[in-house]
Amino acid sequence: MAKNLLIVESPAKAKTINKYLGKDFTVLASYGHVRDLVPKEGAVDPENGFSMRYDVIEKNEKHVDAIAKAARKAEALFLATDPDREGEAISWHIAEILAERGLIEDKPLQRVVFTEITPRAIKEAMNHPRDISEPLVDAQQARRALDYLVGFNLSPVLWRKVQAGLSAGRVQSPALRMIVEREEEIEAFRAREYWSVEAECKHPKQDFTARLVKLDGQKFEQFTLTNGEDAEAARQRIVKDAGGVLQVTDVNSKERKRRPAPPFTTSTLQQEASRKLGFTTKRTMQVAQKLYEGVAIGEEGTVGLITYMRTDSVNLSADALAELRDVIARDFGTGALPDKPNAYQTKSKNAQEAHEAIRPTSALRTPAQVARFLDDDQRRLYELVWKRTVACQMIPARLNTVSVDMAAGSEHAFRVSGTTVVDPGFLAVYEEGKDAKGKDDDDEGRKLPAMKPGDRVSLERVHADQHFTEPPPRYSEASLVKALEEFGIGRPSTYASIIATLLFRKYVELESRRFRPTDVGRAVSKFLSTHFTQYVDYDFTARMEDELDAISRGEEEWVPLMEKFWDPFKELVEEKKANLDKIDAGSVRVLGDDPVSGRQVSARIGKYGPLVQMGTVEDEEKPKFASLRPGQSIYSITMEEALELFKMPRMLGESNGEAVSVGIGRFGPFAKRGSTYASLTKEDDPFTIDFARAVALVEEKEEIARNRIIREWDGHDIQVLNGRFGPYISDGKLNGKIPKDREPASLTLDEALKLLEETGKPARGRFAKKAAKKAAPAKKAVKKVAKKATKKAATKKVAKKAAKKASGKAVKKAPARKTVAKRAKTPGD
Repeated sequence: MAKNLLIVESPAKAKTINKYLGKDFTVLASYGHVRDLVPKEGAVDPENGFSMRYDVIEKNEKHVDAIAKAARKAEALFLATDPDREGEAISWHIAEILAERGLIEDKPLQRVVFTEITPRAIKEAMNHPRDISEPLVDAQQARRALDYLVGFNLSPVLWRKVQAGLSAGRVQSPALRMIVEREEEIEAFRAREYWSVEAECKHPKQDFTARLVKLDGQKFEQFTLTNGEDAEAARQRIVKDAGGVLQVTDVNSKERKRRPAPPFTTSTLQQEASRKLGFTTKRTMQVAQKLYEGVAIGEEGTVGLITYMRTDSVNLSADALAELRDVIARDFGTGALPDKPNAYQTKSKNAQEAHEAIRPTSALRTPAQVARFLDDDQRRLYELVWKRTVACQMIPARLNTVSVDMAAGSEHAFRVSGTTVVDPGFLAVYEEGKDAKGKDDDDEGRKLPAMKPGDRVSLERVHADQHFTEPPPRYSEASLVKALEEFGIGRPSTYASIIATLLFRKYVELESRRFRPTDVGRAVSKFLSTHFTQYVDYDFTARMEDELDAISRGEEEWVPLMEKFWDPFKELVEEKKANLDKIDAGSVRVLGDDPVSGRQVSARIGKYGPLVQMGTVEDEEKPKFASLRPGQSIYSITMEEALELFKMPRMLGESNGEAVSVGIGRFGPFAKRGSTYASLTKEDDPFTIDFARAVALVEEKEEIARNRIIREWDGHDIQVLNGRFGPYISDGKLNGKIPKDREPASLTLDEALKLLEETGKPARGRFAKKAAKKAAPAKKAVKKVAKKATKKAATKKVAKKAAKKASGKAVKKAPARKTVAKRAKTPGD
């Protein structure tokens, strides 16, 4: 066993670093977080200094045990988890676990940080170890405690007033509000008509099109012409006054410079990868993680290709700048180099300046050289990072903008603009992408023929075109990340998880790569915005992030921040809980009264999703319910559309002496004959499907059911069945395997019973009996309890420590961390 133990987060990184450090080191991975709050109420105790109850994450128990086993034999321990707040917290959790097990009392434990996985960077980091940063750990603890307290206190209110199973997140809720408010803007938008007028010009050297800028002696603006009649009249006046010729009255030429964009931060990488590569934020971070942790590059072996990808900084190290300038001079000439390196200022209030921007670990590794070692996603993202980094240290592009004004008679004028590239500078390598609908304001790339005042240009045609104003676009991933950053909501490293949570909770959906809130998402946002206004307020959320950042810098203490948040929050939650019956759900929209029955018709969120309801619970007759069709929303459905939904189920006729109908249930539209239900396909519309098609679907379902049974025995539940993955044995509670070399139809009852006994596992799915479904979780719970009991009994030392810890529960967390940090210092420091 090597004398030194180094712990990282991922096995890929562990493998790479192990090669660099050699035989004196054992490198193990924690596989991410090792502990988390106990998933039940009371895990954070506001009455006891916000002490937090943690438990080892079940799926990582074996990795923690492996680390503990190696730590027992090692002479020195190094914690090398990721260089951010989360990574610092993981190191602290590992140190706490090892301390509880008595494994670091007599040996040094140090923290090292790798911002890039290269031999040089790892050697440098190992030469400069430090202690665990208490401020960073405090900031992460405060963030986790806040998220927990918000979730555990707000979510039950949502269950009562909106829908069961919902959750409210401290940061995800303001992000959801942002998406919902944009949707409401779009719905409230009313398009306005306007007309543009253009002139098609014939020039001896080049034809071009000019836009109208003056009409009847007045400046021509967007809404000068708002209908076809006025536009046509204006067009005819222009044609008449121009007499087939436009006269050049003014030519303006101006040279300007465009500076390159700064190197990537987490946020700008996510935005640019979305715009240029079509990557989601999650996909971007996953690919970047692989590039950071290391890729096998031929004879070089495994090497990290980019620096750490969670950073707010736009700084580049002196070594990186020197190498970049060498590459630029080599590949683009010394003329492409500025006199001194370009410097950039970060916009973030809490940029981790000790980190660098995201850059190639060596600019000498060009995308072309490493392409054959990378998969397609890795190649494209690496090329993006490499080009952006190289471009940021090149000279500005020089552009020449020309604007030509031309008179059409004495009362009208047109203008044409064009931009030519005098010197491409950094544009020879990279140009920043634009969001959808982003337009150049200078007609860049259009070349114009040389013209001077007094020149006459032939007017070929004047045309007027109709337009309508457009609503603001829904957020894309790139524009949402940009907005979150501008408002100060969350931090770049959290954007991917915010978006993933909103999608997972089905609060939003992606349509054509744009976020559209679901009815449930809108109901949640409306309820929180109405009753917990402050806690989904953009400024409040941003201030909270700033205070968490101040904790991470050691400028504030975390417990006072928690107290300042908790007292008014808890008071508001208790007030709302006490008055729940008086609070409107936030998800009910009254459409009016049914013209036939006179009963109230409303749209709302029900137990299984959006629906329309006829009648109220106060009525003598029970309310009727109908699910919404795909694409319908409780916020926009009309009374007419709602009444159509109540026509379900539709009776289509009779087949084999039984009624045939179609309806819409919890799991979607269906056809029914007797007791047989058959789901409709995506192509089938329950409102238009005919009798023959419905019968065909039902009979197809019955045929499948008939062919499902290969063999059965009277008086026994056991059957040989055809399943999705082939034949199997089942008694409704257990499913058993059939040997591949055995013909299923030839099995005897005794053989089937034996196989079920030997290979049976709890049945799942719609054919399983309810008893089996209840037994499976119970069996798992018993197994888990037994496992923990065995483990606890096996180590008396751990049990004693746990008892001691429980008796001293009133002790605050902060001093406990200081004790570990002090114990971890290397002798002689």
